[in-house]
Amino acid sequence: MRTEFVGPAPRLALSVAGGGPLVVCLHGIGGHRQHWDDQLREFGAHFTAAAWDARGYGDSDDYAGPLAFADFSADLLRVLDHFGAARAHLVGLSLGGRIARDFALRHPARVATLVLANTSAGFDTLTPAEVEAFIRGRRGPLEAGRTPAELAHELARNLVSPAAVPGAYERLVAAMAALRKDAYLKTVEASTREDRGARIEAISAPTLVVTSDGDRLYPAALAEAMTRRIPGARLALIRGAGHLSNLEQPAAFNAAVLDFLLQHRARAEDARRPKQ
Repeated sequence: MRTEFVGPAPRLALSVAGGGPLVVCLHGIGGHRQHWDDQLREFGAHFTAAAWDARGYGDSDDYAGPLAFADFSADLLRVLDHFGAARAHLVGLSLGGRIARDFALRHPARVATLVLANTSAGFDTLTPAEVEAFIRGRRGPLEAGRTPAELAHELARNLVSPAAVPGAYERLVAAMAALRKDAYLKTVEASTREDRGARIEAISAPTLVVTSDGDRLYPAALAEAMTRRIPGARLALIRGAGHLSNLEQPAAFNAAVLDFLLQHRARAEDARRPKQ
């Protein structure tokens, strides 16, 4: 596995494995690119498999000023261009799924397939009380002076299933403890303010919706409703996982997603290396 960077500012850090058609994996709001290591090792046998640190996360740059949710899609476009990929397979979890879905609606010609894992069609699919609980649980304590490290265990306990593989909880806690407060708060604000009313009925790429039997943030019923709205979409249920199915049950996640990707592998041509 190698590290690459995509410029210009903000510079984005990528973990990359393998060769062939491009698959880009997008982490959740409390994650980073290493949460996809188990997938990159598997996917890299068949694809150029890449996972990013979103702007303001991990080894990617911070950025000045406010965040627009569309900035994530603009960054993802830079990633595809970095690899010279006309189209890519996109695999996103939670926030990453919302970014992948937003990109697919803005740039349908650049998307080979979509995997939307443990995510939603936008914050208007939740009740006002659920949105308020999301904001209160994530923004309130930080604005009151607590640090991400102080909140990490509390948040992770509500996200990870007791049936998760060993180490999944600890990996999530470590990622949450390393969050940059300002970037995280800007992501929460942009998400709840702008990521609403997505026209997922207009998604044209083959789509796999992934859910978990223990996801309390985005329950299976929400994923089932999304699947019905997206033309031709399929649903996969990961058992023994909470909100982070790829981290908690990587073998089951990889089996479901890789089968889907291989069925549609030819929809994305081999990624060409960028000129040096």
